[in-house]
Amino acid sequence: MRKLSLLILSLAGLMACQNNTREAMMEPPVAKKIQHQLTAHGHTRIDPYYWLNDRENPEVIAYLEAENAYTEQMFSKTGDLRKRLYEEMVARIEQTDMGVPYPKNGYLYFYRFEEGQEYPVYYRRKIGEGQPDEVLLNVPEMAKGFSYYHITGLEVSPDNRYLAFGLDTVSRRQYIIMVKDLLTGEILPDRLLNTTSQVVWTSDSRHLYYGLQDETLRPYMIRRHVMGTNPEQDAVIWEEKDPTFRVSLSLSRSRDYVLIASYSTVSTEYRYLKAGDPSALPVVFEPRVRDHEYTIDHARGSFFIRTNLNARNFRLMQCGEAQTSRQDWKELIPGRDDVLLENFLLFKDYLVLEERRNGLSQLYIRPWQSGDGHYLDFGEATYVAYPGVNEEYESGLLRYEYTSLTTPQSTYDYDMTARSATLLKQQRVLGDFDPARYHAERIYATAPDGTRVPVSLVYRRDMRKEGSQPCLLYGYGSYGYSSDPYFSSARLSLLDRGFIFAIAHIRGGEEMGRSWYEDGKLLNKINTFTDFIACAEHLIENQYTSPAQLYAMGGSAGGLLMGAVVNMKPALFKGVVAAVPFVDVVTTMLDESIPLTTSEYDEWGNPENKEFYDYMLSYSPYDQVKAQAYPSMLVTTGLHDSQVQYWEPAKWVAKLRDIKTDDNMLLLHTNMETGHSGATGRFKRYEEVAMEYAYLLMLENRMR
Repeated sequence: MRKLSLLILSLAGLMACQNNTREAMMEPPVAKKIQHQLTAHGHTRIDPYYWLNDRENPEVIAYLEAENAYTEQMFSKTGDLRKRLYEEMVARIEQTDMGVPYPKNGYLYFYRFEEGQEYPVYYRRKIGEGQPDEVLLNVPEMAKGFSYYHITGLEVSPDNRYLAFGLDTVSRRQYIIMVKDLLTGEILPDRLLNTTSQVVWTSDSRHLYYGLQDETLRPYMIRRHVMGTNPEQDAVIWEEKDPTFRVSLSLSRSRDYVLIASYSTVSTEYRYLKAGDPSALPVVFEPRVRDHEYTIDHARGSFFIRTNLNARNFRLMQCGEAQTSRQDWKELIPGRDDVLLENFLLFKDYLVLEERRNGLSQLYIRPWQSGDGHYLDFGEATYVAYPGVNEEYESGLLRYEYTSLTTPQSTYDYDMTARSATLLKQQRVLGDFDPARYHAERIYATAPDGTRVPVSLVYRRDMRKEGSQPCLLYGYGSYGYSSDPYFSSARLSLLDRGFIFAIAHIRGGEEMGRSWYEDGKLLNKINTFTDFIACAEHLIENQYTSPAQLYAMGGSAGGLLMGAVVNMKPALFKGVVAAVPFVDVVTTMLDESIPLTTSEYDEWGNPENKEFYDYMLSYSPYDQVKAQAYPSMLVTTGLHDSQVQYWEPAKWVAKLRDIKTDDNMLLLHTNMETGHSGATGRFKRYEEVAMEYAYLLMLENRMR
């Protein structure tokens, strides 16, 4: 073990010396510097905090713990505010709750939360009168003794006997696939390691297909497992050798085919094989071509293809089972300039389209026979709607989910023939919640190049709009992910204390169509940052808030956004929350051993190319830290993060502490037990939300 630095000794003294003054205890940690050279294209960068890239180094752990101790000291100024916020949030949640049952293959499947439990119990019940509930997984019992426990990817075999599921107890998204015999209640000895958790059963319920990850956590291989055999003997069905591609696995809507997708940011290639033939070899559907993205599904004796071929916003095509090459595709739904085709869902008698127009999600229902389609009307200015669990292909009911900034999560069954919706469940918010107390709206800011950028807002109706209200502006803007305006009961703790909550629908997302994404990535990435700044300035100019009360929040790639905008316009914000932020862009994208790097060259660029190197360097938050005043910042990370390694935010905070010229609060909190998605458990996850809100309220001096 290496000799511990003065940092550890300082931490010990900090925590043990009872005679120190309170002011001395408030001094932030100072990370040591070890000059490390990084050279590319004849250009050398000096990274004095590169040494933090080693979670096995006790000095690194000591530094992170010192930062955590300092953060706790600073939060002590708020008294019990974090605890009160957490209790508020949890008090709005029904202790005993049940998911809406959905039918599948003769059973109803559902989950139930019991009072005080962090995890659900999964059940099923045979369809029919008086049938008993059958426990599939008692997760509260299974999770005992674990600080992190995540179960996902539950798949029951076609004969209804076996349940396959993925388990992660480390928070690195490295799942063990396990199988339970639902007849005997036993967990079988079959253990499939380092998987993606995706499973597809063969029709005979004796084989299952699954995806493997390589050492960088890239899904790269599909294998077939024979129940009861040694996994080391599992057959390799497909191996993706191009490091810029990933693989995924699904079962077609008809349940006739296993579908294997190889995909990169800008290209897709599908393979398919008969689900009823365990010896079948995969057949290429349409060979990969750069800039051609497509998805496929199968039903009604045909393949259906969502493709961007000659359709920037995608169109829907159809072809027979024997002729799948593109010259045999026939157009079913044309591409449209003003409508993005996001997805489609096949039923026996209906086609359902997920679309997005003017930033809002839409559901379109079209009968196969008449072709007389119609849209569902949701009636709010800003909302999100999408299909829920629809396992029954022959059903005439569409299960869909709906929510908005003022409407709690709601589950509906929509009769596609009668054109009528039935509300099955709406999330109950305990306490005195009244949606009429809040107002949601959508406004538009103007970016420097003249582009109109949507902003969704929610606030109390009794708010006075005169520039004196605190406002939290959230942004993401990457990967084509749209930031949808969903309801949050936890958010009420901010709204009821006078905050406005706003979402900047900036470029890099896909709210306004495919061009919205393309105009916010690669050599257009700067648009993401200037869009966000334009939204912030619009809120100020229109007297929703002021720079003295404007806050920003983003996580992961949204944390990159936070780092970029505080470098560009630090005086625009009073405080910033950057969660698991991707801030050391150039160093990470030059390191192919880091998860996600090779598969994201078409998102950020490959810095081995000097043009991309120079462009990424121009906005990389870590590289662009400068001697200037910064707003107060709370930065969070997880020690086991598989998406953005913990050392990126840790190095960023250390560098900011050393270079910035202000005395504004800068906090780093590392969850030593979790990864990118934070804590599991329906209550525990709110501890970090309570921390973020307590930080904002501390800056606002609203600690009641």
